[in-house]
Amino acid sequence: MRKNAHSTPDHTTFRVMFKRYVSAHLVKEAISTYDRMEEFSLKDETSFSNLIDALCEYKHVIEAEELFLGKNNNNIKNLHFDANTKIYNMILRGWFKMGWWSKCKDFWEEMDRRGVCKDLHSYSIFMNIQCKSGKPWKAVKLYKEMKKKGIELDVVAYNTVIRALGLSDGVDVANRLYREMMELGCEPNVVTYNTIVKLLCENGRVREAYKVLDQMSRKGWAPNVITYHCFFGSLEKPREIIQLFDRMIRSGVRPRMDTYVMLMRKFGRWGFLRPVFVVWKKMEEHGLSPDEFAYNALIDALVQKGMLDMARKYEEEMLTKGLSAKPRAELGTKLAREGSEDGD
Repeated sequence: MRKNAHSTPDHTTFRVMFKRYVSAHLVKEAISTYDRMEEFSLKDETSFSNLIDALCEYKHVIEAEELFLGKNNNNIKNLHFDANTKIYNMILRGWFKMGWWSKCKDFWEEMDRRGVCKDLHSYSIFMNIQCKSGKPWKAVKLYKEMKKKGIELDVVAYNTVIRALGLSDGVDVANRLYREMMELGCEPNVVTYNTIVKLLCENGRVREAYKVLDQMSRKGWAPNVITYHCFFGSLEKPREIIQLFDRMIRSGVRPRMDTYVMLMRKFGRWGFLRPVFVVWKKMEEHGLSPDEFAYNALIDALVQKGMLDMARKYEEEMLTKGLSAKPRAELGTKLAREGSEDGD
């Protein structure tokens, strides 16, 4: 890249370049670009952070950690930001996105060995890791550690701890923390409410969850599609689900494709065909073209009710659209496939 009097590159220019290279898995080119930034007097902490961020965003976390902590990182140490907590947090979050839980733990311990000053974001990321990896009680332990250190929680951290407490100690304990959070002046957001709603629904306390739903609107937080999914996953009466589905639409919340698929699968498993078609019709009315998951959910419901001719009709329709149908012995799909293989 040459200097141009009319177009001098800045940090934003190179951040875009890093992301383009790394998104195409051209990691060497991205690192080479960073090395050449010295000629623009931009080879600094901001640029290095942008490079690490791009690597972690596109799951090149191994390369990011090697670049930052590897044996050949003397050029980084010379720039005096090898103990930057923000960069450590980026890599920790990168391992989280990869779902490599043991590596997350190793890196967290490595931060301790290197004397990194862990901040609110470090703890928020690692608490989330503990929850996602099925160890919510360890997230609660981290929360207590934060309190001892005097680290003030923000709404993101509180949301994680509320979820962790709900899973490990019960929804009532989580509710107490939710009230404590508000007393301390930390305003809840839609994620907070969704977390409480989900915990209540998972514990069979749907009536209380409805009260939280009403409270959200009064507090100025509009329920979103995730809010309604929490209810749909727990409700067991088709009529109540359809009524809530209608309420969702009337309130301006647009169902996603996975909303339609979730409901059709649920009704299909229960053997209720009419609500399956109610949901299918709503999907068409909202201009959504069914994907293979929607078609397969409908066809499964029809097959279960013995309506094979109609099931074949929808199977043919999805195939003409280039979508993949599940092999079904009832429709002869599996038999036809085996027969074609025998004839080869």
